[in-house]
This record gives sequence, C-alpha cells and structure tokens, in this order.
Amino acid sequence: MSAQPEQADLKAAEQLQATYRRMTEQLGRVIYGQHEVLKQVLIALFSQGHVVLEGVPGLAKTLMISSIAQLLSLNYRRIQFTPDLMPSDIIGTEILDEEEGTGRRRMRFIKGPIFGNVILGDEINRTPPKTQAALLQAMQEFQVTIAGETFSLDKPFFVLGTQNPIEQEGTYPLPEAQLDRFMFKIHVEYPSFEEELAIAESTTSTGLPTLAPLLTRDEILALQQVVRKVLVGRSVSSYAVSLVRATRPRSVDVPDFVKKYLTWGAGPRACQALLLGAKANALLDGRVHVSTEDIRYVSKPVMRHRLVTSFAAESDGVTTDHIVEKLFEVVREPLDR
Repeated sequence: MSAQPEQADLKAAEQLQATYRRMTEQLGRVIYGQHEVLKQVLIALFSQGHVVLEGVPGLAKTLMISSIAQLLSLNYRRIQFTPDLMPSDIIGTEILDEEEGTGRRRMRFIKGPIFGNVILGDEINRTPPKTQAALLQAMQEFQVTIAGETFSLDKPFFVLGTQNPIEQEGTYPLPEAQLDRFMFKIHVEYPSFEEELAIAESTTSTGLPTLAPLLTRDEILALQQVVRKVLVGRSVSSYAVSLVRATRPRSVDVPDFVKKYLTWGAGPRACQALLLGAKANALLDGRVHVSTEDIRYVSKPVMRHRLVTSFAAESDGVTTDHIVEKLFEVVREPLDR
C-alpha cells in the first residue's frame, strides 16, 4: 500500500480537483468537446507520463496542447516531424564558437527544442527510427547526452506525439521500445453535431479568447508528488497486475481469445502506468484512494499501444480495445475493494 497522504497532500488534492474544473471551463472556451481526451492528457501530465494522440487532421490536437501549456505556465515547444529531420534538430548541436577579445575557439552547445516543458512531436511517425530514437533517453531519463556530456531537462517534462491514422504513406511506425515509453495512447474522435456546429461558428468569427495561467511550475511538480501518495489497496494493485499478465499469450492461464488474437502482451511498464494513471484519475475525481473503476478507466489508453495483435485479429476486425473489454469480463475483480 502507498504511503499515507499528509494533511498538506489532501489540501493539494483538493486544489488539483478545483484546478481541473477551472481548466475544463477555460479550455471549453477554445476547445469544444473532447472532455475525455483532455482528462486523460492531464492524468498523464500529473503522473509524469507521455502521450500519443491519434486522430485525423483538424480535431484541434495542437490547439489543445498549446492551450494546456498556456494554462499551466509551461514552456511549449512544437517539433514538426518530417522524413529529413535529424536527431540534432531535436536535441541540439555543437558549434565552433570564437570568444570575443581572445579570439580563442571552443565548442558551444546550442540547445534544441527538446529543452522545454511541453514538447509536441507533430506527426511523430513521419520521421525515421534514428530520429525517433533521439527522444528515448529524454523521455525515460529526463536528460540528454551530447559528445559525452549530459544535460538535464527542466521539469515538468511532458512529450505529446500526434499521429494521423488514415495517411500511412511515407510514415515510419514507432518502434515498440519507444511506444512503451508513452504512458497513454489516446484516440481523438470526431466531435458531435452540436460541437462541430459551435466549432464552425466560433472559428469563423472573432479571434480566440485568451487563457489565464492557473498553475505554476512548482505547483505542478508538487502535485505530481501528491499523485504518488494516493492510497492503493493490495487487492486493487493485484487486479491491475492481473489485467496486464492476462495479455501475455505465452503464459499458461490466459484466455483462449488472448492466445488467438495477440502475439505479444504488455510488460511491467503497463502495470506502473495503470496504477499511476488510476491514482491521478482518483485525484481528479476528488478521492485519495484508488478503486478498480479507476484501473478500468485508464486500461485502454495504457494498453492499446502495448498489445501486438495477430493476423487472426486483423482478419476478424478485432482491435486491442476489444481485447481489453473482453479482459474486463474474465479477469476477476477483488471482493475487497
């Protein structure tokens, strides 16, 4: 079980819930609909995770991310991923510099766009694996190494990659090792009729409203630590681990549909993401304990990119989301919640 939260942490939890409500209200002035997408992005942020957003063009993914950065007083950097993008275009590069007065030459490091707080990797699958790999150390270790020298990244550090699901020509699918470093993969769906009508009317009139910052950098870092102190009972933790272990087709006691439709299951990072995401979800709902409902809420965004489907799944039209839904039916919930 996690450490008991202190009174100060309980107050911070109340602050987070109130801030989430205010953020939803403010973002509602520029983003219509997408409430679940927003909530899941914030869950990942407060869990110190990273996110892949997948959706067709024009669904305000970039506007949502830049607006969140504005509300949180964070340094926002956008990187447009293209086939000719080089690792140095992300991390930075060394240049030969001449000192004024002395004329002596020395190598100086020019920081790349990775040195920000909220990093948007737009169309992240349009660049070759060598450049995609430039993000790996940064996402996992919050630091980068150039010419043997290590540079720490400012925290909070939050990477969001976007992908277009319908245009695959000229793309490079993200390697499993990099996908696993993203806490969530979030599907961004089309808006409803009323939402689309509001979008059409608002974006063809006057400019977008300005957003007032709601949280400072230090407050965000403090709230990220509060998330880790949220209570999780052993039975709920066991339920999360059981869900993940049930996705591994080579294990003995997994359901037959897993053996048929999956060639590879989720690893231990999925267990960590389930628990952290469930803790953050509980906080956003005003609770300081985690239930199995919290685990289920984050299960699809946690596992949909960590499961490798078989040819049988593709031919039968079975997605990873379908498999997670089936797991809810067969994996037993704990009697003691």
